Order: sequence, then C-alpha cells, then structure tokens
Amino acid sequence: MRGVVQDSSGARLPHAEVVARARGSAFERRVTADDRGEFRLLDLLPGDYRLTVSAPGFAEAHADVELIVSSVRDYVITMKPGGGQETVRVESQASSITTQSIDLASAVHQTAVMSQDLQALPLSARSFANIAYLAPGTEPVEPSDPTKARITAVSTGGSSGLNNALSVDGVDNSDDWIGGFLQNFSPDAIQEFSVQTAQEDADTGGTTAGSVVITTKRGTDDWHGTFAFFDRQAALNARFPIENPAPNPKQPFSRQNYVGAIGGPIKKDKLWFFAAFEHVHENASIAYSDASLTQFDALSTLASEALIPGVSSIPVPTFVPIPFRDYNGSVRFDWTQSPKSQWFLRVSGDSYLTHNALVQQATLPSTGLTTHNNYWNGAIVNSYTFSSTWLATFAFGASELHLTQARNSDFGFALAFPFSATSLTVSGFETFGDNQFATPITLFPDLRNQEKYQFRYDVTHTAGRHAPKFGINFIHEPVLSGAFPGNNETLYKFPQNPTFYLTQPGSVFTADMQAGASTSNLGGSFSQNIQRLALYAEDSWHVTPQLTLNYGLRYQTSFGLFDGSGRSQLDNPAYLTLQALGIPLQQGAPHDYRKQFGPRLGIAYSVGRNARTVIRAGFGMYYDDLAQNGWATAFQSVNQPVGPCRFNNVPGHYALTGSGCILGGRRSWRKPHRFRIQNALQHPCDRRRPACLQPEVGFKC
Repeated sequence: MRGVVQDSSGARLPHAEVVARARGSAFERRVTADDRGEFRLLDLLPGDYRLTVSAPGFAEAHADVELIVSSVRDYVITMKPGGGQETVRVESQASSITTQSIDLASAVHQTAVMSQDLQALPLSARSFANIAYLAPGTEPVEPSDPTKARITAVSTGGSSGLNNALSVDGVDNSDDWIGGFLQNFSPDAIQEFSVQTAQEDADTGGTTAGSVVITTKRGTDDWHGTFAFFDRQAALNARFPIENPAPNPKQPFSRQNYVGAIGGPIKKDKLWFFAAFEHVHENASIAYSDASLTQFDALSTLASEALIPGVSSIPVPTFVPIPFRDYNGSVRFDWTQSPKSQWFLRVSGDSYLTHNALVQQATLPSTGLTTHNNYWNGAIVNSYTFSSTWLATFAFGASELHLTQARNSDFGFALAFPFSATSLTVSGFETFGDNQFATPITLFPDLRNQEKYQFRYDVTHTAGRHAPKFGINFIHEPVLSGAFPGNNETLYKFPQNPTFYLTQPGSVFTADMQAGASTSNLGGSFSQNIQRLALYAEDSWHVTPQLTLNYGLRYQTSFGLFDGSGRSQLDNPAYLTLQALGIPLQQGAPHDYRKQFGPRLGIAYSVGRNARTVIRAGFGMYYDDLAQNGWATAFQSVNQPVGPCRFNNVPGHYALTGSGCILGGRRSWRKPHRFRIQNALQHPCDRRRPACLQPEVGFKC
C-alpha cells in the first residue's frame, strides 16, 4: 500500500509513523512517512489490516484496510489535532471481481479474484480458473493436452492458453511439457488470485501472454473452518449443446464434492496453521447417440464376418461410464520469527484417477485410457525487513509430477472411420482398437515425470517517490522425462463408414483397410535436465499524485532446453545426414538463446483526482519456451550416441555411410527421426510448432 498523511486543511504531515498489522495475527510492518508526508509499505501479504498512524500533536488514527494480491492500494489519512485516538474512515470499495478499487500505481492489466468470489460465485467444476474467465481479456479454451482435460485452460489476449505463467505463493507452478496450469487447487485453499493479461512488470517472465498469481489462505489467532458438500446430478444439469447435443440421449452424470478446511493458532501471535482438503467423486458417462450405435452395430457385424483380423466380435454398449476420483489438499504453517522476519511453509498435493479417459461420443471403450496423475509441490518463503526502507524475500520451491496412462486394449492396431473424426472427438480419431496417443494437435506420452526446484530472491527499497526492486530467479529441473508406448501400432483409416461396407463385398472392406494402413512405433523414452535463470531490475516512480511510471529490464535464458539424455541436437542422425548431404537447411543445430533481454515500460495516469478513471499504457518484450512435447522425437533421437555420417559423392556410387546416417527410403526404417530446422527462440512471441523435417520421406540420388 502507499498513501499520504495530511491534516484537516490538506497540508502534508512529514515523518508520521505508519503501522500496518495483519488482522488476527502478530504480523506487522512499520514505516515512516517522508518529507512530503508520503509512505509506502511493500510486499505485504494480501488480506485485512489494521492501519495505525501517529504524529506529534495529532490524535492517533486507526483504519481498517484490505490489500489485494499483486495490487497497490492508495490511501489518504487525515489527522486531527489533539490527543487520544480516532477512527479514520478510509474510502474504499468492496473487494470483489465485480467491484474493486482501481490500482493507481501499476501499468499491468489485471483482475483480482477474492476469497468471497470463490465462495459466492457458482463453480461448475470447482476450479478456481472458472472465475478467471470473468477477467477482461480472457476466454476458456479446450486443453491441448488431453491428459489434463480436468485442468481448466485460460486464454488471455486470444492466445492458446499454453503460454500463461502460474505461480502459487511466489513459486512456479507451470507445466513445462505442454504449458499452462499443472495443478488444481481447491477454492477453499485459496485466499485470492490475480489474473494479469498484459504489460507484466520485469519481475514476471516465462510468458508471452498472461500470468496467474495465487496466494493461499493462512491461519490466524482465531479458529476458523469450513465444511461443505456439493452435489450435481444429470437431472439438475442443463444439456451442453457442444458435447451432448439433441437429439442424443442426455448423458448420465453424478458428482459429489466433499470439502473441509480449518485454521488457527498453534501458538498465538507466533505460529499458525491452515489446512484444506477436497475429494471429488464423479461418475460421468458417454451416452451413445442412435447415429453412433448404428455405425457401431455395423462394425460389429463386419467383425463377426471375420473381416477384422484377430477380432471376431465387438461389444456395443449403449453408454460408457467414466469414473473420476480426485484428492487434493494443502497445508500451510506461518511463523513470526521476530518483528523483522516472517516465514511460511506450504505443501500441496493433487492425485486423481480416471477410467475410460478420452472415450468420446463416436468412439468405442477400447480406445480409452486409465490415467493416474500424482503431483505435489511445496514452498518455503521468508520475508525479512532490514529497515523501514529495505525488504527482502527469499523463496524456495520444490515440485514433482508422475503421470501414467494405460490403454484399455492391446490389439496392436486401431480402426478409424470418418464419423468418429468430428469436432466432438478431441482425443483423436480412433473408432475401435488401441488409443494411438495422438490427436490432430499433438502427441502425448503414456508416462511423464517432472521434478523441479526453484530458488528466488527479491529485494525492494523505498526512496522518496521511487520504489526500486531487483531479484534473481533460478529453476533447476533435473527431471523432465517420459516415454511413449513401445509397440508397433497400425492405424487403418477408412474412407467410408461401417454402414457403407455392409452393402459391399468383403473385398472392398479389405482393400480399403490395406490402402489406409500406416504403421508406426513412437516407442522410446526422452529425458532432459534443464536450468532456467532470470535477473531483473525495475522501479515504480510516483512522478505526481496522478502519474506513476514503471520501468525495468529483465534478462532470462535456459540451459539444456534442446538437449536430450545429455546430448545436443548436433548428435541427431537427421542433422548429421543433412550435413553430410550438404543440404543447407539449418546453420547449426537449435540451441539455448542467450539474447533474451526484455525491457518493460508502462504508465498509469489517473484522470482527475477522484481516482475513478485510470489510463494505462506500456511496452515490453516477452520470451517463453516452446512446449517441449513438440520436440519429443528429437530428444528420443539422441538417446544413444551415434557415429559419424559421410556421403560418398562418387558418380554412379552415391552412398551414405556411417552409423550416424539415416539411410534409404520410406521403408528403410520404422521409427522416424525428427529434426527441427527452425530455431525455436528466434520468434519470442510465437508458440506455434516450428517447422520440422521428417526423414521418413527418404533420400534418393
């Protein structure tokens, strides 16, 4: 918060003492107003505070104020002569996403979502991100990673939703494989969060779109808790016209949420705790339409006629249950070590299990998966006040993800008919058989592991009308790995639907089956060890009571972003083959980008003195890594060391020789090697998949 201390005539009062004490705890911060009667209190935790202002010759003033995450609140404290105490009415508005005070100090476009919003507004999926859609400049998007269909994706400024940064209590919580959110938090564990959609300050990076800043609830000297039960049934649900349009039968559905939260003092004025837990017991389903059942019955008939090798019958259910079980919880401890030092420890976890995942309206149960996701993260944060003008914050974060997926079937093949490839089928294109772990958007692994450690240190200072801030952020990710299924899979794509083939000789079905066959093997693990480093410095300059100028510079880079199993893409057989053939598609292999300098400049100007209209403008350069899932086959290609590759340029005896070469035409190998020929970080704001070369087309002379 920042503000001005004045007397009843409007004259500024210099050197007044300002104390902000958190309601329900012993945490407090002291500062002395400067020669102009202005004061700043930086890096306070969001919540309710008791503000006390004292000055010689004036009555002590008290006011209850509320601070919002990632925002600056402005206050004018008017003192009256005399002794004793006086309660000061501070002009403010109710803190809610629907009505909240205007931030006069920041150029960042952002919206704060308060705990009362999370409690009062209906949440159909009990996900905090459901409310994020109410922030201007956002919209919901379908998750690009089908394994995270339960994690809500939020698009900011028309982006894909994959390039948003997420931090919880000051530590990173982003998915480095596909992008976006990594973990869901119970709304009862969240104090509030901010959705920043544009013009982030220099202390924020790793995003070319927006960022979501979450702060969790903490305990106080008063015992408080919440216990709740939520129930949803199909009879209470409106029909969703996209996933369940008429005249399809209404899908059976049942969901129960069991929620509990409790917090209080372990030792009053010293040590507190808060814990929240939520269990989701959901029985969703896919009720097949008459059109789908007609095609399934025709396919079953074709199987009974021995036209599908190894399959003599195909059961056709009228609906498929999709049970989902989720357990997520969070525990936080806050400790006031001294008036200068405050600590907190927070540990959160999320574990969910889904059966028949990715089964859609026009696909049979054999195409589904059993998905099990286990994720936890923790944060240790210390705020230390060196003086009334110097404050430092240290944060250590650790997280781990383990995700497994198992197929419902193991035929070694899948059948794909046109009626299954509709806008309703987000998981892929299989009608019957094995899930191919592929969608029209991306490939996705059946095993994922992510282990991350973060060290962050920020220092803030107040000097008159300036509030400089600088810091360092280092992320060590020793494990970013996974694997694709290791068996050969054949996908048979048919030009006609099953009902067509019932009216044709069996030879027509067999001929189309063979013509549409393609065999692949995505098998093989991928493993990375990545580090990310960022440095920044910024300042907020209160130029006039109505104008604030924010400026700063951020530098960030990565180490090992394109390496797999400790080897660079210089060892990729595709690169070695291109080099031997003298094909100048790429001058060197992709590597870490060392020129990620991001200047930031923004203004916030309050029109008039009533603080009801603020004009914001800004400029900045932002960088983000491309999603690693698009590079998986490139990482697989360097799992093992390879030898050299040479081209024998002798007329009549052209040949590629050496163990590092990719030889022959399309049928010379089964596993494609993929090599990116566009430097991923040449275009810092582009998160589209870069161009790639698949050597399976072969080289012929």
